[in-house]
Amino acid sequence: MDLSGFNADDFPASDDYSAVPAGSYTAVIIASENKQTKSNNGSYLEFTLEIIEGQYKGRKVWDRLNLVNQNQTAVEIATRTLASICKAVAVTKPRDSAELHNKPMQVLLAVKSYNGNESNEVKKYSASNAKLATSTAMPRSAEKAPWE
Repeated sequence: MDLSGFNADDFPASDDYSAVPAGSYTAVIIASENKQTKSNNGSYLEFTLEIIEGQYKGRKVWDRLNLVNQNQTAVEIATRTLASICKAVAVTKPRDSAELHNKPMQVLLAVKSYNGNESNEVKKYSASNAKLATSTAMPRSAEKAPWE
């Protein structure tokens, strides 16, 4: 890839990508994507969540739900987690994962360590008081979301 014309002095250095401290945060799902498992024998729904309030506003966290998997325990956990998300954002019968986007909810985050690297894990989803103060309609692409 040709990088001529790029000047690092024109951009700030990248942010700190360490894990967000364990705790409860107001967040929204900003993206969702169905992906194949590495073994190609199932798929998972990957959510990208963004914290919308407080010191860690703008930080992103990911959660993966194994909705199609040979391991039925993994599927049961994913199904219960999806139900928690749906109830937290008051969309109990979604036809598409996009219906869960941009709706504030509380997420309880834990910090897990793997091979010396820390990352966040969503432990719980619940309703947020923040949704009472914001629009539940999907923001149009030209408009900013109420928390931005």
